[in-house]
Amino acid sequence: MNNLSYFVVFCLLATLSHAIEIDFCVGDPSLPRGPQGYGCKDPAKVTTDDFVYTGFRGEKTPNNVFGNNVTLAFSDVFPAFNGLGISMARLDFAVGGVIPVHSHRTSEVLILVKGSIIAGFIDTNNTAYYKRLEVGDVMVFPQAMLHFQINVGKTPATAFVSLNGANPALQLTPTALFAGNLPADIAQKITLLSQKEVMRMKRLFGTA
Repeated sequence: MNNLSYFVVFCLLATLSHAIEIDFCVGDPSLPRGPQGYGCKDPAKVTTDDFVYTGFRGEKTPNNVFGNNVTLAFSDVFPAFNGLGISMARLDFAVGGVIPVHSHRTSEVLILVKGSIIAGFIDTNNTAYYKRLEVGDVMVFPQAMLHFQINVGKTPATAFVSLNGANPALQLTPTALFAGNLPADIAQKITLLSQKEVMRMKRLFGTA
């Protein structure tokens, strides 16, 4: 076996050894957050309840301008996800409700459990991939792609999503443009919208 082979085997064994040092790392949100997530909660203080999330229970009432309610289960609210590279969310839509164009740092998979929605994403060639989904259908949204969901049924709709990151982040395009501190004149230039329309959007988000 040559030196390169020895080196590869050594690296593999070192990686495997590191991977089985601990079984899990339930996050401790009271500790600083680093690139790999939170520091681990003392294993002696970990209980079964740390691995159970009840935030998806019950009815969720859409309560915003988009007609949706998004319940996140990221590592900051479900610390058991810390270090596992996964997270979840529940999406509830009023009739006509939407999840506007947005993106994450991760890929996403969605399963529809109630109602009927149109879901899709837009790639970097500006090609849109979209389809009407019915209960039980699953759709995947590749990493960082702009994507959206629209309730096109006659009843409220509910979907669950899973993402391959404990803290995938969520950036809504309309919110980023009109709900933050971006000046109206800059928003007008980069969106090609009229000043009147930009101001209407900023008033809608309470920033004008």
